[in-house]
Amino acid sequence: MDQVELIVALVAEVKGLSNYLTNPDDYENAISDACRETGWALPVTTNFKIYWLKDRAKRHLFFYLFSESTYKFKFENINLQQRFEHLKTAIEYMDKLFVDAQESNPTEFATVDSFQLFGSKIDAGFLYESQTGIDLTYDSSNIVQIKPDESD
Repeated sequence: MDQVELIVALVAEVKGLSNYLTNPDDYENAISDACRETGWALPVTTNFKIYWLKDRAKRHLFFYLFSESTYKFKFENINLQQRFEHLKTAIEYMDKLFVDAQESNPTEFATVDSFQLFGSKIDAGFLYESQTGIDLTYDSSNIVQIKPDESD
């Protein structure tokens, strides 16, 4: 999915809110923010990446509306207060789902294989004789043994 297809999908999914998002730069900025947040670049091809890139772009669009609504916020005007609260709740919920998805699918977001997520173990290289405790770390030429064992 490239940027044009993603913008078309976003306009279709935000439905009536697209009336408030009249600047085409809003969609491009939201997609750019989503790409920076996920670490992915367009075009994306897997269903997983398409879903989350679209979801994060919608989240950024909602935040733009949220930011725009903050200066209009009045306690006496219950309609704007509800709109503000609904957008805030939607953004918080979307952020929670994104964090859950990152924790559930670390290989998708890290763009690495699962074996690359964990470090390597390097032993200290010390070797002691099990009965007497004599240090056997160095062999006869005083070179540290890379893979010492407990042989006598």
